[in-house]
Amino acid sequence: MNSEKEPLFSSKNIKLITEPLGSSNPITVQVLGICSALAVTVKMKPAFVMAISVMAVLAVSNVVISLIRNSIPPRIRIIVQLVVIAAMVILVDQILKAFVYDISKQLSVFVGLIITNCILMGRLEAFAMGNKPWPSFLDGLGNAAGYSIILLIVSFFRELLGSGTIWGYKVIPESFYSFGYQNNGLMILPPMALIVLGIIIWVQRARNKKLIETK
Repeated sequence: MNSEKEPLFSSKNIKLITEPLGSSNPITVQVLGICSALAVTVKMKPAFVMAISVMAVLAVSNVVISLIRNSIPPRIRIIVQLVVIAAMVILVDQILKAFVYDISKQLSVFVGLIITNCILMGRLEAFAMGNKPWPSFLDGLGNAAGYSIILLIVSFFRELLGSGTIWGYKVIPESFYSFGYQNNGLMILPPMALIVLGIIIWVQRARNKKLIETK
């Protein structure tokens, strides 16, 4: 019997982080977590805080479920998963209110709605329930990172074109406005988030034909 342990950063484990960034991105490929992608991407700061919040909740929840997976009765596994996610969301929400209250107010109810994010329930059920804590942690980290990248890309274009700022700082010179340039107010509306997201999906699938192949 081979008693050698698998390296912490084996090629298999590295794929758990890298694949959700592209070929199995939870938003653009699996089409999960769309609601928050539309709701919190008007500015980059709230989008970044939401991304970090989801990353913390998903990574830790994956580990917790993996640790207790063998003792969870099958009939109540979904309830247990929801309890773990809810506990983590409450903790993250209180930390945000304590340290970044203004951004917490901007995110409003959307932090609480992390509980209903399909990405979290999907990873807990599909991966953490059948794998050890370390791979589960990497899986949570990878999928949250894939989610975060899309949030930041969408928020970058919406804030730049809708408000003329990046991270709250003015980046479009005042001379542009003197020549008649105006911020595109449509970019701060939810439908434009969907359009920007659709363009990202189109670009990704145009570059990777495997994503549109059906078998």
